Amino acid sequence: MHDEPQESSSTNFTRRGFLQSAAAAAAVTHLPAAIAAAPREQVAPPVPMAPVQPVTLTINGKQQRLELEPRVTLLDALRDYAGLTGSKKGCDRGQCGACTVLVNGRRINSCLTLAISHEGDTITTIEGVARGEQLSSMQNAFIEHDAFQCGYCTPGQICSAIACVDELRAGTASAVSPDVRTTPSLSDEEIRERMSGNLCRCGAYSNIVIAIRQVAARPA
Repeated sequence: MHDEPQESSSTNFTRRGFLQSAAAAAAVTHLPAAIAAAPREQVAPPVPMAPVQPVTLTINGKQQRLELEPRVTLLDALRDYAGLTGSKKGCDRGQCGACTVLVNGRRINSCLTLAISHEGDTITTIEGVARGEQLSSMQNAFIEHDAFQCGYCTPGQICSAIACVDELRAGTASAVSPDVRTTPSLSDEEIRERMSGNLCRCGAYSNIVIAIRQVAARPA
């Protein structure tokens, strides 16, 4: 008896490749039908923009009339509409304090409040702290004591520090004041508590405290 001829390895590979190609083609043929049968996610329609309206803000002693959509935050109004980019957008959630500005002398996180709600208020940003080319005492103290490194948080730190000194001079108690009926002491603990809403990723906290204590110790 003669042995039957054996198929070459190249013939086996060709046959195997043909079968794999046929299976892949069949799968691709059924793919559009499978996609069509799959449930589609419901995409919510975009929220329509509210009509813009004029808003007059008093910023650094000057009135500015801006055309704003009612949901624009004070931070975005300052940066994108008034051109005052000193106030920084850090977390945009009121957690880092980089956007701190002064409104009627009190510090706020400008990313958490709507610009339209501050019509008639007096707003001071870092650009309005100095008097022309003359830096404020707080700015000079930050420079003297190297109270910043990258500088991103510094505008908010300085605005918050100014309010901190005003609170100490006014006798406003904090969470660490031992007696709310007496003027709080000018201690590092008081300053750190009052500045706890302003974060510095570079870690310049010690020098910030020194700068604030120096300014607070001077006569008003």
